[in-house]
Amino acid sequence: MTVDPAYGRRDFLKDSVRSVVKAAREFSKEVDAVPSTKLPAMRTDWLRPPGAVDETLFLELCTRCGDCIKDCPPGAIVAHEHDATPILFADQSPCLLCDDFPCIAACQTGALEPVEGVHAVRMGYAVVSHTLCTAGQGCHACVSHCPRQAITMDFRLMQVEVVEDSCVGCGICENVCKTVNDHVAIRVRPTSRRTESG
Repeated sequence: MTVDPAYGRRDFLKDSVRSVVKAAREFSKEVDAVPSTKLPAMRTDWLRPPGAVDETLFLELCTRCGDCIKDCPPGAIVAHEHDATPILFADQSPCLLCDDFPCIAACQTGALEPVEGVHAVRMGYAVVSHTLCTAGQGCHACVSHCPRQAITMDFRLMQVEVVEDSCVGCGICENVCKTVNDHVAIRVRPTSRRTESG
């Protein structure tokens, strides 16, 4: 390696200072860089508890007291993260359609109205994606777990079908599908479009 005779101690010190300054600037850029804090979007596939009145009226009547949340035996009802109103996520914890509907009994404002029985509940309706469903490979988990016999197996077509009049939208089918399959093939959609309030 040839050393330039004109390159002296002063040049060496200048280059060293430049290197240190450059390294400090790069470090400062990394430290000052704002980490990505993008939050996941709030899910919109939630359901209201059994007995919920029309959404507009529900939002007027519900006081966000949390009584229905506290009185839900399986803990399926949770507070919406934007407005604290009661909701359920079928794939996480479906409604088990308790005999006496303690969530409805806990509501003192009329946001959750008494129902004549399980058949009168209308939380949503199940929709099957036949492209994702593995019924043709022998999976009938949603059929055997549906408390309303609202899902049937068509052995001719080798696919599951939803009996709309019987489906109350409890979400048990979606939860079971998520448990036994890689892809969720059955989803419960809310009976009506929800107005996001947050």
